[in-house]
Amino acid sequence: MRLLSNKKRVALLGLTSLAAVATIAATLFIGHGAPARAATGLQVSFTHLKAAGTGGIASSVTGASGVNGPEIAPQFDKDDTGLQGKPPAGAPTTAPNPRGNGVAANNPGAVGFAGVNHFDNRFGSNLGNNQFSLEPPDQGLCVGNGFVIDAVNDVVGIYNAKTHARIGVPTALNSFFGLAPAIIRSNPPVFGSEATDPKCLYDAQTHRFFATTLILDQDPVSGAFTGNTRVLIAVSQSADPTGAFNVFSIDTTNGDGTVPGHPGCPCLGDQPLIGADANGFYVSTNEFPFFQDGFNGAQLYAMSKSALVNAAAGADITNAVASINVGQNIPTPDAGGIWYSIQPATTPPGGSFERASGGTEYFLSALDFFGTLDNRITAWALTNTSSLNSSTPNLGLQHVVIGSETYGQPGLVPQKAGNTPLGDLLGLPEGPINANDDRMNQVVFADGKLFSGVNTTIGDGSRAGIAYFTVQPKMDHGTLTAKTSSQGYVSVDGNSVVYPSIGVNKDGDAVMSFTLVGPDFFPSAAYVTISGGHASKVHVSGSGVGPQDGFEEYPQAFGGRPRWGDYSAAVADESGNVWLAAESINQSCDLATFEATNFTCGNTRSQLANWGTFITSVNPNADDEGD
Repeated sequence: MRLLSNKKRVALLGLTSLAAVATIAATLFIGHGAPARAATGLQVSFTHLKAAGTGGIASSVTGASGVNGPEIAPQFDKDDTGLQGKPPAGAPTTAPNPRGNGVAANNPGAVGFAGVNHFDNRFGSNLGNNQFSLEPPDQGLCVGNGFVIDAVNDVVGIYNAKTHARIGVPTALNSFFGLAPAIIRSNPPVFGSEATDPKCLYDAQTHRFFATTLILDQDPVSGAFTGNTRVLIAVSQSADPTGAFNVFSIDTTNGDGTVPGHPGCPCLGDQPLIGADANGFYVSTNEFPFFQDGFNGAQLYAMSKSALVNAAAGADITNAVASINVGQNIPTPDAGGIWYSIQPATTPPGGSFERASGGTEYFLSALDFFGTLDNRITAWALTNTSSLNSSTPNLGLQHVVIGSETYGQPGLVPQKAGNTPLGDLLGLPEGPINANDDRMNQVVFADGKLFSGVNTTIGDGSRAGIAYFTVQPKMDHGTLTAKTSSQGYVSVDGNSVVYPSIGVNKDGDAVMSFTLVGPDFFPSAAYVTISGGHASKVHVSGSGVGPQDGFEEYPQAFGGRPRWGDYSAAVADESGNVWLAAESINQSCDLATFEATNFTCGNTRSQLANWGTFITSVNPNADDEGD
């Protein structure tokens, strides 16, 4: 079973006792995550982007605050209960067990600072006390024009890239996208829409910031999900992200919007993934029926980038949005498998887009459909993207399955023991954390290659590592070919590295962000540089100071699994430096301090969670000691 995400809502009705746990809304258990193959008779549906107002950190959306309202933590469970089948004959049966990379003594060319944390999310936004207590945070990082945007579940911080000073106050994700608060903690509480899974991109070609989020509507009285969902796309009106953003909406409630819609809908487009080429902006989702088991697979949405940038504030976009139901309409090589997490590529500042075949956007995806082991990945090409600027887009989609090193589904991994005041209050010990799954992570097209990586089980399964790939795609007279030009593993002996993202500058210099955790390390922000296909020693840029002590760490009390993020982020800036964002634990306190500070440990956490983010800028060409 592939665990793609796990978000369950629980409420803590007492501020001094965690024994009283009430369910606010039902837990949602729903479905996942050779020659070139063109999609014969490619089925493309068309819709239009609807204006959804304006947003940004200066958004004037406000809501009443009720400080003594219930402590509420939202989440949603998504498991691939709809999958059937088995791995193909010849699939690998032995997990990789690479030699550890070692841990470097210093970090040449790197500088870092703490980003937003759970206290900012719960209490520090400009909406006051109108936020859920939520984990994991996830990282939606983008950098450009001297600004750093750190967007997580569910708060946005903007920083000066040179001084690292925060600009303004942390802003709730709902407010950033122009929505009413997710919750007004009055008595009784009032519920709004819930925003989750943010992503962010600075597009150097248009000098604009793009941000996305998944939206789930809630009944305003009960907080129950209505089944109505959408993906919001916010585009800055200028190169300054502290100004206004135009916000647009893709309705994902009934799949592609056709009648009667996709099987099992109402549906949600989980974890929107984003990319861009010279012509288009692309969103890929994993589609799940909302109120029943099942999985409809990956969905691709392609739209004109210039139309997004040039749209008038408050106006719909008339250019057609192409919607492709990849999961249901394109067969996989394995019986019972369904395409999932097809990652669009981004291109770094100064990099070259693929102009062949009328403009081409590349994607990568993993092929471990059954949560075991695999040694294949897939390259995708969406062609004739220049037609997105016309009234009748005419696109082609091809894919090619290529061989790779072995990777496979990781499990739970241990963390170093330390202060866990929430656990002490519950009378429960800290446990392991979840090490992600092996879906494809962030993809970058740079220097004519595609860079990405996946988490993988290591050795006997007690540790997690990273398998990374450099893929050489080529459009030859309209046909896609691809090969793995280099690959490798990152691991640390006796410990784990989890949730990778690779950032690459225009010259192909790569840096990979992740969390380092294990018996020897509290969850810490870490990275490697990758040169010539070889990964450096592991650099710890933000040392963790305690174990994860959030509500998901204690499934005995709250159910679910001990989550640690869905993804990290890594992006290059105009100077060629690579910026990284990873989840880490940046605070620690004991039970006495926890209780004496009203469960905030000096305004660093809330009663329910203690996550933080750490942001690092790396010059990939700096000397790497001992490598």
